[in-house]
Amino acid sequence: MKEDTIVALATPAGVGAISVIRVSGPQSFFAVDNIFYGKCKIEKALSHTLHYGDIKNQEDEHIDDVLISVFRAPNSYTG
Repeated sequence: MKEDTIVALATPAGVGAISVIRVSGPQSFFAVDNIFYGKCKIEKALSHTLHYGDIKNQEDEHIDDVLISVFRAPNSYTG
C-alpha cells in the first residue's frame, strides 16, 4: 500500500464551483506534473506551498484553472 499512488475526490460529487482532489503516494508529483501547467514543476516545489496553473488534457486543451497545494512527507496528512 505504501507504494501505491492514490487519487481520490475529497469533496462531494456534483456540480459545484470548487472540488478538492487528493493525490498521495510516491508517484503523485510525477502524475500531477503530466497534466499541470504552471510557473514551476510540482515535483520541484517546496512543501507547504500553493501553486496556480492550468490542467490540460492530452490534446493540450484547457480543462480548468487549479490551485495545487504541496505537502511533502513526513509533514503531510498521509505521509
